[in-house]
Amino acid sequence: GILQTLLGLLVFLRHCRARHFWYHGALITLWDSGSSVSLGLFVFVSAEPFFVKKFEGQIPAEVLSRRLLVHEYGHTVQSLILGPLYLIVIGIPSTLWAFVGREKRRKQQIPYGAFFTEKWANRLGEKVTGEESIGDMILE
Repeated sequence: GILQTLLGLLVFLRHCRARHFWYHGALITLWDSGSSVSLGLFVFVSAEPFFVKKFEGQIPAEVLSRRLLVHEYGHTVQSLILGPLYLIVIGIPSTLWAFVGREKRRKQQIPYGAFFTEKWANRLGEKVTGEESIGDMILE
């Protein structure tokens, strides 16, 4: 996963003043973006995920943020498994699903985790950390 880790390092350097912490060997950055991304051993998680308001009063924001972290960490594990193929097999399809597929998911009430890249990230994150991910939550 050297390619995505190098890219992650560049993004990390750009956000070096943000809050950081270690999580299962990955360096986590809490940033102000509404979305989150995993780039090798660097994970950038939204300080305030866009979907938190949808679950207000049902699931605490801290729980939702932790589940998102587990999901993104699952992408880190994918990166370790796939190496340089990660960007083609996971990175590009996942990004398209996140942005291009948003309206379709919202209209048809499709869980974010229904897409193969996200489902696999959820399972890997849960297996490695022993914690719950965002799973089949309908985020939009």
